[in-house]
Amino acid sequence: MTPQQISDAELAGQPAAYWTGVAYEALIAFTRAQQAAKGYTQPQFWLLRNLSENDISPDGEGMTLPELREAMTSYIRPEDDLAAEAAVLLERGWLTQDAEDRLWLTEEGEQARVDLARNAPAIRAALHEGIGDADYVTTVKVLQQLIRNAGGTVA
Repeated sequence: MTPQQISDAELAGQPAAYWTGVAYEALIAFTRAQQAAKGYTQPQFWLLRNLSENDISPDGEGMTLPELREAMTSYIRPEDDLAAEAAVLLERGWLTQDAEDRLWLTEEGEQARVDLARNAPAIRAALHEGIGDADYVTTVKVLQQLIRNAGGTVA
């Protein structure tokens, strides 16, 4: 039976964890493929964002790889190799590294972060194609309630 043949009643009985897992993997794969086509990886973008005082970093101070890994703990994937990703950014001149192994965002890195962030609206638009804002909001609210029902917290 294909998903189009499943009745609403049958869908209502299916486990949310299965569908959220399938959705997560598909969304991550799509996003990463779009970013790779533009010449960068999601972890590289995260490194730039976490080191930018104009984005996630509260102070723009450099961070070590373990500190960055800790900062990204809620979204980094097990296969993400931050050392290898940082090495690429160091080679591009987007990061520098000091004697204490702290990574710092360069001016070129900040400009790259700004430029790469411009890709996000197109990725979002492709993912949201055929989904109205009201349906999207309802979906997120349902997911938030499922999280609360499971004892989790919603940020």
